Amino acid sequence: MKALRLYAGPTALTHLHRHGLQSQHIGAVAAAAGGPKGLILGPLDRFIFGQWLPQSSQRVDLVGASIGAWRMATACLPDPVAALQRLEHDYIHQDYPLLPGETRPPPERVSALFGQNLQAFYRGQISQLLQHPRYRLHVLTSHGRGLLAREQGWRTALGYGGAFLSNLLARRALGAWLERVVFSSPMPTAPAQLSRLPFDSRDYPTHQVGLTEGNFQAALQASCSIPFVLRAVHDIAGAPDGAYWDGGVTDYHLHLNWSNAIEKVAIEGDSTRAGGQKCSQEPANLVLYPHFQQSVVPGWLDKHLRWRHPATPFLDNMLLLAPDPDWVRTLPHGKLPDRTDFTHYGADLAGRVKAWTTAVAASTQLADELAAWLARPDLSQVRTL
Repeated sequence: MKALRLYAGPTALTHLHRHGLQSQHIGAVAAAAGGPKGLILGPLDRFIFGQWLPQSSQRVDLVGASIGAWRMATACLPDPVAALQRLEHDYIHQDYPLLPGETRPPPERVSALFGQNLQAFYRGQISQLLQHPRYRLHVLTSHGRGLLAREQGWRTALGYGGAFLSNLLARRALGAWLERVVFSSPMPTAPAQLSRLPFDSRDYPTHQVGLTEGNFQAALQASCSIPFVLRAVHDIAGAPDGAYWDGGVTDYHLHLNWSNAIEKVAIEGDSTRAGGQKCSQEPANLVLYPHFQQSVVPGWLDKHLRWRHPATPFLDNMLLLAPDPDWVRTLPHGKLPDRTDFTHYGADLAGRVKAWTTAVAASTQLADELAAWLARPDLSQVRTL
């Protein structure tokens, strides 16, 4: 059974027909929120960042929310393959034991343990990560406004109720409660200058701030702080004051306006430059998106709003990689790992670890099939996004 499906927007599909796919054609890599679902993308990440992208030298923007931000930050480390393997292990084995009488761990304890784990994971490597010679990291967070400006018990619950109702009316109306704040790494040649965003941010209220050694830990933890599961991170250095939550609340699957903003870079193609070397005026503006499903859902509150799930022109230059739903049904419990497994397995840590490890081991097929397709591209296998 085939595991991998490839989907392309119209611009990306035209590019594939004209030029095929080489690593130098990639301008950005997107990484969604989604908790444990992101585990099955580990083998793809290790192939892409360990073998495929190193074949080229262009700048690549890495954009992530929640576990996607953790994955992309890890890809910027000096040995991305080993680091991504460690991320996979640490995520699978995370444990928040319950005390007598508890039905779920309190957010304070989850936040404290998660923060300790992040500190241990990146200790001594943040400077190298932010100064990667090729990759520019962009960490998405959700910044509270109004009742959500600070995390305060009933006010926060009421604020998220208002956010839910506003989002029903229009996605942009959610911006009255939560705005997008993107923490971006600096330009290596000009540390005072932020790397430009690889997407047009006028679709939704957005701020961009610098990602530094001083705020990296807080920004990444904020991007992973699921409301009511972890505590918000407050008053991040260099950013507007207030509460910051999971980047997936505003940008669950990064349905961003990529199509007009990727840097224009010449790629190998049809015209000829001095010395007879072939090149093309076509831009290297493809967005590579290893994802766990075909749909690119805009925000966390849109999960059940099916009319917001179809692709839009924002995704025209995207090549999306996703598992075949039939293959997913062969995994433990017939599904991807997800947060319900914490409740399903409860105190049975070994059972959850076994199920998630089995799913991740099976997902090496995704990476193997991508490598095979890149070696012998068959455009009949590429579906419309």
